[in-house]
Amino acid sequence: MKSAYELAMERLQESDPDKQQVTDEMRKALAAVDEKFDAKVAERKIFLTQKLATATANQDLQEVELIQKQISNEKARLEEERETAKDKIRNVG
Repeated sequence: MKSAYELAMERLQESDPDKQQVTDEMRKALAAVDEKFDAKVAERKIFLTQKLATATANQDLQEVELIQKQISNEKARLEEERETAKDKIRNVG
């Protein structure tokens, strides 16, 4: 039985046959990128959540707002880096 990912990849291939076929090696590399960036996101989230808790406890609303923006910005930056890394893998083959 095929996974949802495999079915989605097949549908994508059918909708754009000129797209490159994703190999098992590429899938492993893409999964490694996901693991790496999931860890980076988690690390930053833990660090910034601790800072947020401190700012909240000190009732420093300005600092709370800055940290919340930083969390959002860093998550977006890391997601962009993730997609760039994955695009490099996809475009190599």
